[in-house]
Amino acid sequence: MHPVLLSIALLTCSNVFMTFAWYAHLKELNNKPWIIAALVSWGIALLEYLFQVPANRIGYSVLSVGQLKIIQEVITLSVFVPFSVMYLKEPLKLDYLWAGLCLLGAVYFMFRDRLG
Repeated sequence: MHPVLLSIALLTCSNVFMTFAWYAHLKELNNKPWIIAALVSWGIALLEYLFQVPANRIGYSVLSVGQLKIIQEVITLSVFVPFSVMYLKEPLKLDYLWAGLCLLGAVYFMFRDRLG
């Protein structure tokens, strides 16, 4: 598999774990002490790092750090929006679209040397 595609796949897995580590406790552990939520989140975050570290190492073989970061941000929003709407039952807001369009602009500027 091409390093960019493998990096994107691993970053997507990483981001699913990261999103759960950062936000699922708001729904699932909201009646528990914060230290319990922090420890559970830390355990989930360990799984996130097991995907994220190899993803960045593989991606860095063909991409710059800035390009990796922008890819990560696009994946973050792509994972977070469905998570917040479907899992946390937050309303879908037009702001997500505007944020996504801003990220598309960031993608363009980070990758424009590869486009032409």
